[in-house]
Amino acid sequence: MRHRSEKLSMLGRELELLMGERQTLLQVVGATAALIASLDSSQLPLGAVKPADLVASTINALPDETLQDALAAVHAEIEEEPVVIN
Repeated sequence: MRHRSEKLSMLGRELELLMGERQTLLQVVGATAALIASLDSSQLPLGAVKPADLVASTINALPDETLQDALAAVHAEIEEEPVVIN
């Protein structure tokens, strides 16, 4: 019984550690998403275009709920650009 209690305690500590790491990663992703959304890609240095595209593609591949959690972690919102029809 004591062995089981120790295992549960260890699992609890590991879960707390993972949740803390998740929160940190959400903050990084949220801040990065807000930064990428604010960039004008035509103004980026040539060497930054590929990395910025990779970051944007990776962020766009996240589930909506995860992206919303990430933005909420840094109190950011991404404004959608208005659609212009010619």
